[in-house]
Amino acid sequence: MKSILYMILCCCLICSCKSPEPRKPVSRASQSFTTKSLTLNKAIVKKEEAYIKEMIDADSTNNYISSADGFWYYYNSENKTDSITPGFGDEVEFNYNLLTLQGDTIYSREELGERAYTIDKEEIFTGLRQGLKLMKERETVTFLFPSHQAYGYYGDNDKIGTHVALKSTVTLNEIKPKTE
Repeated sequence: MKSILYMILCCCLICSCKSPEPRKPVSRASQSFTTKSLTLNKAIVKKEEAYIKEMIDADSTNNYISSADGFWYYYNSENKTDSITPGFGDEVEFNYNLLTLQGDTIYSREELGERAYTIDKEEIFTGLRQGLKLMKERETVTFLFPSHQAYGYYGDNDKIGTHVALKSTVTLNEIKPKTE
């Protein structure tokens, strides 16, 4: 009787030492959903860029520059005497507005006020972050941002909806180099 109990106890111990088996996920993102989303986003970007290029072609008064980051800009007033542009950790003070590509005001300069921003250390939408790095003090530049360089799919949860391309005129008032 004791030997049977020992055998049962040994069997229980051996079975309980088994390593746990991983569980299968309850849901997975399907390949087709990812493919559809990617295709849709590529189509949106292509449509926005085509519209922006049409706007640029129709505007013969300004000399547009294509940035490596995927947006376009032109100088309203250029500072040709200085060569310093802001770098990582520098604080800049600037004014800007946000408009639709058609020119409808979303946020005016007065609404947004003067803004202080530390380069690459604070949250600001991608296009504006990259655009400020191209500017010198006392320059005014007009940027055309496709939605993926602006607020993208989510918008700003206020006045800017999903997939809204933006036009912004930015004046860089001052660059304060970072202090060690």
